[in-house]
Amino acid sequence: MTLTLYGHPFSSYTWKALIALYEKDLPFTFAMLDGEHPEYGERLTALSPVGKFPMLDDGGNIYTEASIIIEYLDRATPDKPPLVGDASDATLYIRFLDRLFDNYVMGPTQEIVGQHIPFLTPVPDEARIAREKAALDKIYAWLESHLPEQGWAAGDRFTLADCAAAPSLFYADWVHPIAAEYPRLAAYRARLLARPSIARAVDGARPYRHLFPLGAPDKD
Repeated sequence: MTLTLYGHPFSSYTWKALIALYEKDLPFTFAMLDGEHPEYGERLTALSPVGKFPMLDDGGNIYTEASIIIEYLDRATPDKPPLVGDASDATLYIRFLDRLFDNYVMGPTQEIVGQHIPFLTPVPDEARIAREKAALDKIYAWLESHLPEQGWAAGDRFTLADCAAAPSLFYADWVHPIAAEYPRLAAYRARLLARPSIARAVDGARPYRHLFPLGAPDKD
């Protein structure tokens, strides 16, 4: 395998792919998408369907979307612990949680952040922000009642669901803090951030916290 991951260290979905690469302890080249490396942006634009990252290049084989990248890494490394699994009900639940964290935790989080990016939204829509925070409260409550007290999102094994949960809950708690009434969810977030692969992704993004539109909180 000759792996190159295109992305940015502060990007939540880049994190998701990075966590999988770190979990599997795979060597790879990180193609930083920034103003200093225009050639990477040009290659991304040429190869990605809509020019979005992360994108994984394995010797000319291109994979986009973080969940698909992780599924590919599972297939390409049968000798390493899987992050998804076989065609069982347990695997369907892992995939369900993956979509839940991406769509219903990261989705509202990104909408709130987008309301604070001046060139996208000169004047934040406070009503929309309130709706997105209410959506986060709803999913926080669901997670509080469905997450296990110990272990990981889908059970004892660290999976694709946790790769999705880590960046989602990391940033969601920044924009709409997890309330005291959700202790199980808060404890799960803390376990995620203590895992070496996730801590590595967090540390890699620290130099870019000044880019966070709402102002990065003094935590984590």
